Amino acid sequence: MTRYTVLPIDAVALKDLRTVDDAGADGAPYLATDRDAGSPLRCCLRRITVGERVALVSYAPLRRWALATGASPGAYDEQGPVFIHADDCGGFTPSNRYPFDKPGALRTVRRYDARGRIVGGRLLLIPDDPTVGFDAAFNDAFSDPEVALVHVRALEYGCFHFEVRRPI
Repeated sequence: MTRYTVLPIDAVALKDLRTVDDAGADGAPYLATDRDAGSPLRCCLRRITVGERVALVSYAPLRRWALATGASPGAYDEQGPVFIHADDCGGFTPSNRYPFDKPGALRTVRRYDARGRIVGGRLLLIPDDPTVGFDAAFNDAFSDPEVALVHVRALEYGCFHFEVRRPI
């Protein structure tokens, strides 16, 4: 069982992104191609299946968190491409597994403080037991009292996968 709460893109942000993305592009491009099957969806934290109607949008997760918390990430604010469903999908259903947990895949676990500044990170080679690997990476991150949240990203493309916040 996962120890940490995984956060997908929230419903309010998803509604916004389907109209204007975080790069200011109006009307996200809709895709439904076999080529994109298997790519990660950040709205429901599962993979795209063939024929689904999805949008590729620019998303700035740290910027949105900063707006909600009053943080000021400055130059650490970044945006990148993510796939979301083109229409409301009902969102993420928590499970006993971390999303996108394929053993052997490489992830970066990037740590941010309450100001939104990067305060470290690490590379995670997902082990045969992904829950143990992710739990260890998050335990390590949150052992630093300065760490407020963690972003998990794909190493290959640097794209955002999901967020974990300091447990309360």
